[in-house]
Amino acid sequence: MISEAGALERGRGSYARQEWEAAFGDLSLADRTSPLPAEDLVRLATAAQLLGRDAEGIEAGLRAHQEFSRLGNSVGAARCAFWLSLSALFKGDRSQSAGWTARARRQLEEAGQECVECGFLEFSDGLRAFFEGNVPLARERFAAAIALGTRFRDADLLTLSRLGEGRAQIRLGLTAPGVALMDEAMASITSGEVSPAIIGVTYCSVIDACHEIFDLRRAQEWTTALSHWCARQPDMMPYRGECLVRRAELMQFHGAWLESVTEAEKARAWFERASAPRSLGNALYQLAEIHRLRGEVAAAEGLYRKASQAGRDPQPGLALLRLQQGQTEVARTAILRAMEEARAPRIRTLMLPAAVEIAIAAGDGAMARAASEELARIAATLDTPFVRAASAHANGARLLSEGHAAAALSELRAASALWRDLEAPCDDARARLLIGLACRALGDADSARLEFEAAARIFDQLGAVPDRARVTELAREPRARDAGRLTGREVEVLELVATGVTNRSIAKQLGLSEKTVARHLSNIFTKIGISSRAAATAWAFKRGLVRPPA
Repeated sequence: MISEAGALERGRGSYARQEWEAAFGDLSLADRTSPLPAEDLVRLATAAQLLGRDAEGIEAGLRAHQEFSRLGNSVGAARCAFWLSLSALFKGDRSQSAGWTARARRQLEEAGQECVECGFLEFSDGLRAFFEGNVPLARERFAAAIALGTRFRDADLLTLSRLGEGRAQIRLGLTAPGVALMDEAMASITSGEVSPAIIGVTYCSVIDACHEIFDLRRAQEWTTALSHWCARQPDMMPYRGECLVRRAELMQFHGAWLESVTEAEKARAWFERASAPRSLGNALYQLAEIHRLRGEVAAAEGLYRKASQAGRDPQPGLALLRLQQGQTEVARTAILRAMEEARAPRIRTLMLPAAVEIAIAAGDGAMARAASEELARIAATLDTPFVRAASAHANGARLLSEGHAAAALSELRAASALWRDLEAPCDDARARLLIGLACRALGDADSARLEFEAAARIFDQLGAVPDRARVTELAREPRARDAGRLTGREVEVLELVATGVTNRSIAKQLGLSEKTVARHLSNIFTKIGISSRAAATAWAFKRGLVRPPA
């Protein structure tokens, strides 16, 4: 039978070597034989946290706090209280978090000395203020924590506090210095300067901040760097909760759809265990997005519904699914409602590209123009490659739908270059499909064919079934005789469509009902073998029914 002393020494050794599974097992075994000393309870709590055993970690942390308090070690007890406060805050239990912070503060007052733990309390106060929206106060507290971290040369406190200060600066519009502080915090992680206990907290906060400002390139760079570091500790679980959702989003963006599903499923399981319905909705929405992209309509619709039930607005994904199903007006109504409710710049930035796509399909030129112009203003302010790419893509699509093929081509080529630089294959393929349509509208059939082939190859590799079908449909050369099959009224409608006029305006100009205009469009699409206004516009220009704008 293994002795308690042997298990304890092995556990301490495994902990020092950062072998977390072995450390947890041996320290737990030793604890069952004889209650662990306070310092070893801290080791047990840390190992449990790094393995994702949060309940065991909190229990060990509570016992460590009690043991330090019993021994009169107020500083040790205060540090345990800080970590318990942080755990409660990340779970959304702000009252519990405040209670633990108050206890830590009282214990440090009893100790009667200024120490590095005072800096951790400043950080805790700053984090709570940040979550409550009081960013100026948060920044003050983080600055005070940095001063104490510098004074006591504590790498953990400095890393956390610089991260907090960086996020506060970003929230206040000081993006460049804020990002520099985040980079410094992450550099401390990957260089091994800090304790493993703060690795997950730091990374997840950095990746969340990168998503907040749409700096996906930086998010991917730090994800790759940290993944390499974590590979040396295979039993460690640095990613959890919302962090897993962010990772799933990154993987989808980069075309790693199977890996994205894996991460999203992990997040789903995490939130189900934690009984966090709102966050669960984010994981369900991400899973729905992958199913939509692959053309798995029933699965996507079911997941969007579950996300909605969990409190997550299923837009813009559900509206795009409706568009994919041919329910254009339903999609338009849904995205307009979502845009009405969206106030946060990040949410609007995610909604606007979908709004442009849906508006073009619905023939609502005014809506497409307003959405693309708003996205352009955001891109000018935020100035990150992702938002610039999204803006150029949306503007190019709008210009093409209005018949401005040359201007559209310039925007779409810029978007494609940015998407490729960001390693976003699906978005790049969609831009290249539109480039092909623009080239064809300008009479360059060879270039159009090459772009269509490139887009089709990417969609095949991704398994993007709906997008691949769209390439097949739009790349098909209309037959020359098809123009003669259109009635005079259909030609009139097509001419107006090609100049970017909405169905409502067409109906007014021709003295028809909107329903009649819609029927004419349906007939036109059937006769010339296309399914979108953009393709109809390109067809009309190529056949000389409409002259390109000067």
